[in-house]
Formats: sequence, C-alpha cells, structure tokens
Amino acid sequence: MNNEKRASILIIYTGGTIGMIRNSVTGALESFNFDHLVRHVPELRQFNLNISSRAFSPPIDSSDMNPSLWSRIVEMIHTNYDKFDGFVILHGTDTMAFTASALSFMLEGLMKPVILTGSQLPIGVLRTDGKENLLAAIEMAAAKNDDGSPVVPEVCIYFHQKLMRGNRCTKTSADSFNAFSSPNCPCLATAGMEIQYNRHIIRPYDAQVKLAPKYKMSSDIIIFSLFPGIQPNIVKKILSGKELKGIIFRTFGAGNAPQAHWLVEALTNATSEGKVIVNITQCSTGSVKMRLYETGLQLLDAGIISGRDMTVEAALTKMMFLLGQELPVDEVRKLMKKDLAGEISCK
Repeated sequence: MNNEKRASILIIYTGGTIGMIRNSVTGALESFNFDHLVRHVPELRQFNLNISSRAFSPPIDSSDMNPSLWSRIVEMIHTNYDKFDGFVILHGTDTMAFTASALSFMLEGLMKPVILTGSQLPIGVLRTDGKENLLAAIEMAAAKNDDGSPVVPEVCIYFHQKLMRGNRCTKTSADSFNAFSSPNCPCLATAGMEIQYNRHIIRPYDAQVKLAPKYKMSSDIIIFSLFPGIQPNIVKKILSGKELKGIIFRTFGAGNAPQAHWLVEALTNATSEGKVIVNITQCSTGSVKMRLYETGLQLLDAGIISGRDMTVEAALTKMMFLLGQELPVDEVRKLMKKDLAGEISCK
C-alpha cells in the first residue's frame, strides 16, 4: 500500500435539503454551487483527500426521483469508477432508501464505497445536521484497510452517526435528525469519538470482481397493502391489471392475510398469469414466515413468495431490477428469494 497516495472521493449532488443555503438578501433557500463546496464546508480542508464533485442540473427534489435518474447515477459512478476510491451521493431524504436499494442491485459487482447522505436542515443553516453527515460520509468512503482495500465496499446510507446498508434502510422520521433506521440489520459502523466498524457484517471485498452495472428497471409494479374491510372488487381489479407484472403484497404480522376465498382466488389467478407477488410484512421489524399460521400457508399455496425480512424499498427495487432484466418469470421468482446484495438476512 502506498501511504503517500491520497484517496480520491467523488461527491455527486442530486438535490435535496443538504445542498441548500439561505440567500442573505431574499432569505429564500437556494441550491449552492458545489464548485464552491469548500467555502461552505471549510472543515473539508482538514481531509488529506482529493475531493471532486458533480451535480445534477437542475437539482432533483427526491420526491421526483425515478428509475431513469437512478440510471443516471449509475452511469456517473461507472464512468468515474476507476478514477475514484469512493463515492458520496447527496440526496433528498424522502426517497433516499429507495435510491440506495436500487443502486445496490444496479451496481452489480461493486467493490468500492457508495455512501448516500443528506440532511433534515439545509447545510447553510446554523444548526444543520448536514455538515456532520457529509464529513462522516466522506471519511467512511475514503477509509481503507491495511492492505489498501476499502473498508466498506458496498452501497450505504450514513445518517446521524450511523452507517447502514443501503438496502436495509427505511426513513422512519420526518423531522428528527435520527431519520433513518435499519430495522433488521445492525449498523455497519457508528460514529462517536471514533468510527467503530462492525467488520463481520460488512460485505467482503473481492479484488477479482469487476463492476458490471445494469441500467434497465421495470416500473410495472405496485405496492399493495391489506387492511381490515378491504373490498373484493377493488382487489380483483388491481390484481387483474394487464400491464401489471409484479406486486409487493404488504400483509399482517408474520405474513398473514384474511381467510377469504375471493382473495386467495384473486392471488392464485394473478400468479398463474405470470405476475410475481412477494409477501412483505407491514411490521417495522421482523420477518415473513408463511408456514407459521394457516393464514400464511394459504398464500404459499397461491404461489406467493416470502420476502422474509426485506424492507419495502428493497423488495420493490429488487423486483424492478429483476423484471428489468427480462428474465423468465420462474427465474425472477427464484432470485427474489435469494440474497443478491445483502438485502435479506441469511438465517
């Protein structure tokens, strides 16, 4: 390892609260120019790093994020992959977990850190959480082991002193600095006076693996949640949609649904038509276990796949990714049950 060589980090600003500063004349919040990043975050000068930046023009509100923009991020990383040791993506918080999950599948063969972060308050506001999030994300993206390999060679979210696997995260608070949680997977690192890495959880580095990005995603999918009193005619109409290819089916508890003949019939008809249906619990923690109760067994009989402990964001983007590869339906169903990027607990 050449200790004299400074690590290179690329910051990609897509948009979001973190990139805003207050106009001293009008008082309005405006996106600041990342060419002057160091002027706004002078602490960056203390890093012994080569830091470059790219920015979406115009910036994207995270509510407007979509698969074509995910592909744009993937392309930016792919184009610059050999030039940089790590990547920090600045992103609005509302859909950050969706983007992180999507990138974990689209950046197939990733062996460098890609860390998404943002803030609840603009970086130009006095009490902003953005500076700490940005600085810690950069430090972790640049971190290397003694052999020169990256400490965290995967897609992550850093927020409020926690580094989390991107496809295990969900936004849990609209107004707390502690906005994200990783309900079924421990944090990869915590930032206190020192950064403590949970190295046994971090996905292993393999120098032989090469980045092979995928760009196609299918959006012919819905997220469908059960609730007491749900109406048969509405469910049947949704499940019989001709353009529909996949359904994230949010059920009760450990993957349970009402014991109603019409529901089982509608689900069975949908799977027999080639639609992929994945069972995800509505609970914030825990896993789908369809063999536990009769109300879950009926779903297995209908051809529904267990999503185990995937987040809704991971299940959705994983299905979009697999359907986008135009694989046979049986292969999509098989791969939905397989851990591809750390999105499912292997237990």
